Amino acid sequence: MVLTLIGFALLLFIAFLGFPLGFSMMLVGFLGFAWVRGTGPALETASQQILDLALNANFVVLPLFVLMGVFVFRAALAEDIYEAANAWLGNRRGGLAMATVAACGGFAAISGSSVATAATMARVSIPPMRRYKYNDGLAAGTVAAGGTMGILIPPSAALIVYGILTETSIGDLFIAGIIPGIITILLYIAVIWGVAYCKPELAPRAKKSSWSHRWHTLSKVWGVIVLFFVIIGGITLGIFTPTEGGGIGAVGALLFAIGRKRMNLRIFFYSLAEAAETSAMVFTIAFGALILNNFVIIAEMPNALVNFIETLNIEPLMVILVILLIYILLGTIIEGLAMIFLTVPVFVPLVDAMGFDLIWFGIVMVMVVEISLITPPIGLNVFVIKSMMPDVPLSSMFKGIAPFFAMDIVRLGLVVFIPALVLWLPSVLVRF
Repeated sequence: MVLTLIGFALLLFIAFLGFPLGFSMMLVGFLGFAWVRGTGPALETASQQILDLALNANFVVLPLFVLMGVFVFRAALAEDIYEAANAWLGNRRGGLAMATVAACGGFAAISGSSVATAATMARVSIPPMRRYKYNDGLAAGTVAAGGTMGILIPPSAALIVYGILTETSIGDLFIAGIIPGIITILLYIAVIWGVAYCKPELAPRAKKSSWSHRWHTLSKVWGVIVLFFVIIGGITLGIFTPTEGGGIGAVGALLFAIGRKRMNLRIFFYSLAEAAETSAMVFTIAFGALILNNFVIIAEMPNALVNFIETLNIEPLMVILVILLIYILLGTIIEGLAMIFLTVPVFVPLVDAMGFDLIWFGIVMVMVVEISLITPPIGLNVFVIKSMMPDVPLSSMFKGIAPFFAMDIVRLGLVVFIPALVLWLPSVLVRF
């Protein structure tokens, strides 16, 4: 246990020096394993783990969903989603911000990435909000918080990774994320309504759309709805596997891009290169996490943690709350996907031993990772927005995020203390 804690401290130190996180985990994991078992076994185990992961067909689903997200971006579906949301919500006080949240939820349903959702929706939604004199902090906070839904609303790369690592049904995880995703949208809209009600000057009304225009905008987002229900429905009903669903989603998004005249041969190859680059980053983190986990397991940290908790004789729910606090703290310095790869082998055995449902814990864990995306000092989504609003101070952005962060804590409490919000829908669909 002590050796593992020293390893984590070394990992944080190396990461703070600016060393890439994936390689930092590889280095610490290799050195720790070598300290316990020797250099030869460490080299053999690390190389075998990398080879096994590279040849694991289950992980093919990740680059396929990444590619789908790239094609969705190229098809400019985000613009149509935002236009539809704006047509129905924009004329209200705070309406443009509400439309941004709704559009983030819609785009999250076909992208699977929080950073991609935040970056894409920032390009689409921030210019109109600035044009209507929205407060810059509120505008930035809305997009940063709304973007976090990319890893909760299915299809989600984070849920896919969790499902593979824990051998939990990815289809059930996808379905379990739907109700918390809807709750997130509604609570964020409530935050914006509250801000606009108290300080109307921060979020003025936009131009009202005609009813004909509203219905016309809905007709333009049929592709998003079809893509979502084909992927999620097909995986849930067992018509195809998650990997096949990723392939179908990528092909479907490509066909939409071609049909909308947004794709040519040059853009196609550029999209493949972009997806390959993103996938390489994800797999580098995965390789590093696996090597580090070898060290964690050989040092018997999961067993030691379970035994330690048993000696404390405290309520299991209190243990969950401590784990969530650890996730929030880790999220301030470690990227979300890396955190999942890193912590699942440590915490899941403990959670399982206490009798908690792993589907529920997966959703709760992803929600905490969401919170980390807007938590200082890292707040990855905030820095994505900052790159597009360089004239706005980070302090203003984090001030704009504060009410969303507070609502995130409320939302997390709801899901922790009312597990049915996560488990009801999967249990209903299992009957069919």
